[in-house]
This record gives sequence, structure tokens and C-alpha cells, in this order.
Amino acid sequence: MFKVIHRTWRYLVAALSGRLEARKDPAVQLEQAIQEAKEQHRLLTQQAAAVIGHEHELGMKYARAVEEAEKLQDNARQAVLLAEQARAADDEKRARSFEDSAQAFATRLVAAEDTMRDLAGMLERARETSAQARTSVETNALMLQRKLAERMRLLSQLDQAKMQERYNKVTGDLTGLSPSTGTPTLDEVREKIEVRYARALGEAEINAGSVEARMIEVERATLDTQGAARLEKIKNDLKAVPEES
Repeated sequence: MFKVIHRTWRYLVAALSGRLEARKDPAVQLEQAIQEAKEQHRLLTQQAAAVIGHEHELGMKYARAVEEAEKLQDNARQAVLLAEQARAADDEKRARSFEDSAQAFATRLVAAEDTMRDLAGMLERARETSAQARTSVETNALMLQRKLAERMRLLSQLDQAKMQERYNKVTGDLTGLSPSTGTPTLDEVREKIEVRYARALGEAEINAGSVEARMIEVERATLDTQGAARLEKIKNDLKAVPEES
């Protein structure tokens, strides 16, 4: 008895879900899919901007670290020179004072160089991450453009389908072939199945991201190859220009 009730419940749920799905407007669902794709692209762009911004921040910190290290090195050298000059003038006390200053500058220089090396490593990794972020945004932008073009095609196809359905209804009414009872005909059942199948094929085309990604990857590879060839030509042209005496 429980199994019969369970099967009946599952049938009712499936039937209700099918009716709700059939009542959904494909145009609305298509617009929802496009809006979702736009939102995902916006979030991806924001994330990429944060990654690239972090790269620039590290670049500024690294530049300041290099400048600080150079300044400390110059100060250490100057203190050593002043110590030698003081010792040459038989001023040992002043010489030791400059040597102490040179030692302090050298100690700070070591710490500054450690910081500079750490920042250099972080900056290198940030550049790699930024390059990946830029590529992801460009690739996703191409995919979004294709989805927008696909939306226009599907909307046009949907309008044609609606017009054909309207024509079929009018034709059925005029020929007296429309069913007079609530029982659907075989043609109506087949039409519903074909409409759902065609709609599923349309959604599959929209969601075929992996295929589009591979196509875009091939396009990007072609552009990269052309860009490399162009850069090589520019280098050769520069080498061919005679240097000014």
C-alpha cells in the first residue's frame, strides 16, 4: 500500500512539474540566462580588477623598496668614506663614529634587501595571476558576445514558432480537425514533445560553454601567433635601420 501511495505521489509531482515547465515563457527564460551570464561577467571583471590592482600595489611597494635600498647603500658608502677621511686626519673618535653609522646603514640595508627580494617574488606571482585574470575576462567577454548573438537567433526562431503554432491552430479550426473534447490527439502530443525537444536543443547550444571555450582558445592562439610574427618583424625592421654615427 505504501509503495502504491509513493508511486502515485511521485507521478503527481512529475505531472505538476511538467505543467509548470510547459507554462514557462521561453523568452523570459532566455532573458534570465542572458542576465545571469552578464552578472557572472561583471563579477569576473570585478575580481580581475582587484587582482590587477594588487599587482600595481605590489609594483609600487617594490619600487619604494628598491629606492630605500639604494639610499641605504649610498649612505653606508658615504659613512665609510667619512670614516677614512677622519682617520687620515688622526681623528679616531670621529672615524669610529662614522664606522658605527656605516654599520647601522649596512644592517638596515640587509633588511631592506630581504624585503625587496620578498616583494620581487610576490610581484612576479601577481603578474602571472594578473595575466590569467586578463585572459579570463577577454575569453568570457567573447563567450558573452556569442550568447547575445545566440539570443537574437533563438528569439527570432521563437517568434517563427509562435506564428507557425497560431497558423496551425487557425488551420485546424477551419478544417474542423480541432478536438472537441479535452483528450489530446496524437499530433498534439507529438507536437508538445517536439517543442520541448527543440527547446532543450536550444538550451544545450547556449550551455555548450566547453565547446565555445575551445573555439575561442583556438582563435586566441591564432591571434597570439600573428602577434608574435608581427613583433619579430618589428624587431627585424629595427635591426635593419643603420645606427647614427
